[in-house]
Amino acid sequence: MANPEIPQKMPYVIECEPGTYAWCACGKSENQPYCDGSHGGTGMIPIVEKIEEKTTVAWCGCKHSKNGARCDGSHAQL
Repeated sequence: MANPEIPQKMPYVIECEPGTYAWCACGKSENQPYCDGSHGGTGMIPIVEKIEEKTTVAWCGCKHSKNGARCDGSHAQL
């Protein structure tokens, strides 16, 4: 799989509690924006991020961010 699927062309803005999150990089997860293991066979793996304190995160929804799991506005160019 050369390019990820695009589940949505806007970020998933979520208030996250402290913990470890696995962001779906392939776009196939049914649990967006988080990984559910659907990347099997794609050659892609999730990006794991540790959140230290409660915060609002804009997780990339288009899977094309140059800022890893965080939205950088790349969806506006798709």
